[in-house]
Parts: sequence; C-alpha cells; structure tokens
Amino acid sequence: MRIATWNVNSLKARLPRVEEWLGYAHPDVLCMQETKISDAAFPTMAFEALGYEVAHHGGAGRWNGVAIASRVGIDDAVAGFSGEDEAEIVETRLLSATCGGVRVSSVYVPNGRSVGSEHYDAKLEWLDNLAAHVRQSCDPDGEVAICGDFNIAPDDRDVWDPRKASGGTHVTPAERERLQRLLDWGLVDAFRTRYQDDRLFSWWDYRAGDFHQHRGMRIDLVLVTRKLAERVGYALIDRFARKGKLPSDHAPLFVDFE
Repeated sequence: MRIATWNVNSLKARLPRVEEWLGYAHPDVLCMQETKISDAAFPTMAFEALGYEVAHHGGAGRWNGVAIASRVGIDDAVAGFSGEDEAEIVETRLLSATCGGVRVSSVYVPNGRSVGSEHYDAKLEWLDNLAAHVRQSCDPDGEVAICGDFNIAPDDRDVWDPRKASGGTHVTPAERERLQRLLDWGLVDAFRTRYQDDRLFSWWDYRAGDFHQHRGMRIDLVLVTRKLAERVGYALIDRFARKGKLPSDHAPLFVDFE
C-alpha cells in the first residue's frame, strides 16, 4: 500500500497538478490539506474518474480543509475530533477514515504565526487535543497512519538553518515536545525509517527563491504505528511536484508499505 500526504494549498488552483500526480505516482491513499474549498464544491467526480473514493472536511471552504482520497476503500469517515459540532479551534483540520484496513487521518496543524501570540497558544492546544484524540480513538498495536502538514520540523536537521529559524514557530521546544508525545504513544516517523540525512525538506517558502536555494523545512509527516513501521519499504518526498507552473509550496510525500 502506498500512502501519501500533500498540502495542496488550494485544490481549486491545484487540481490539474493533483490529477497529474495521481496519474504517475499512483498512491493508494492520498491525504490532502489546505483544500480551501467547500464540501459542496469539492471535485468528487474528478477523483472518481481516476478511481478514487473521497471524503472531505472543508466547511464553508475559505480556509483550511482536509481530504482523503482512496482507491482501497474508505469507511467510517469522522470529521474533527468527534464527528460532531466542535469548538471553533478544530477549524476543519482533521479527517479520519479506514482505508484498506488502515485507520488514516489527514491533519493540518495550525501554523502558529508567531511565538507567544494567541495563534501560537491555539496551536499548542490543538496539538494537545490531537494527542488526546489519538489516545482515545486509536490502538498503538493496530494499523494507524496520521498524515499531514504538522507545521513542526521534528529536529534541527529538518531545517535549512537552525540558527535563522530559532525563535520562530515550527521549531520551538513546546511544539516539538507535543510531537514527541505522539511518538511516545506509539507512532513512528515513517520517512525517517529509511532516511537519516539532513536537509530533506517538504516545504519551501514561495518568496526569495527559497526552493531553488534549498531553504526549506520538513514539516509534512507520515506517522505510523510500529506494526506499519516494520513494513516500510520505500519513501520519497517528490520534489518534482514542487516545480513547474503554479506549484503548491509543499511537495507530496509518500511511503510504501510491504
């Protein structure tokens, strides 16, 4: 099974790129973030034409939005932490479904904007809620994959220059500690089971030629239970999909499980 995650940064603007990528990468499951489209406007037929069932949690569609596209079935979809009306902090950032026997979640963690701001505090609270949700609804001995844009660089090797990033969001001890809680519960960073190198990034700012100068961060993750981690065969951050006309600022990441 090939499980992928991609912050598409507006599905309306990026749909041709997504269709192209599905056509050559052939993931069995694709988790998308920042769809920025309403549930009513979601292009379901475009995905069905490529053999994918879809679930989407986008609300009114102006901001955020998460989706799961699967060609191995999609059952028991739950939006948010409970599937029911929730506090504003949820903000259409979490969607879970069972695909081919694996409980898959697409997550879009809040950016945090600036350290010490109310947005940063809301990010930490959201991560606390995610950890509680995982503990309550998932089995560490089962097959679980939590995929998405975590807006956290796990450690300094995941940042183009730790000195310049210091003091900003994505790299603070509080953010990394909350990511570590998920790992301590029983999740594994699937990409790191195959690659230990530094400067392997999944996001580059649009500004100042950051992609071409390789000033980025690895903030898109596939976290899996150990039962799945033992079956990782191959993983790739597809930099090719970050090139060309109208790319997202994120590259897709996929992981193959034997």
